[in-house]
Amino acid sequence: MLNEVPSAIVKYLSEQHVLTLATVDDEGVWCASCFYFYDNATASCYLMTADDSRHTQAMLAKPEVAGTVAAQTRNVAKIQGIQFSALARRVCEQEYDRIKQGYCEHFPIARVKSAPLWQLELQTIKMTNNLLGFGKKHRWQRS
Repeated sequence: MLNEVPSAIVKYLSEQHVLTLATVDDEGVWCASCFYFYDNATASCYLMTADDSRHTQAMLAKPEVAGTVAAQTRNVAKIQGIQFSALARRVCEQEYDRIKQGYCEHFPIARVKSAPLWQLELQTIKMTNNLLGFGKKHRWQRS
């Protein structure tokens, strides 16, 4: 049974659509901005990325990744954002059509793309939510 993700985290991840993905390879650390959609049933973010990208090659070699989701604001009282750790895995053939349908609902242009989909199975999440008070945090960890 999956620990319930706090509703504030679910709402925020569902409202956003770009994450920063941090990976590591033999050359060092690397970040990439990726379009994603969040699936609360699996507590996962799904993204589409080309096989030849540096971050894809890094995920194949070392699936432990980290990242952030953050909107841009200059008003400190409105800062919200997420830091996460995750396990990355390529979506298997049996799941591909279902996940791609969900991805295309969020990003219709993906209908004409043929690229692998990846699941980021979230392991830990820390959300800063200054809308509820300066430095207010929500935390979640997969059991």
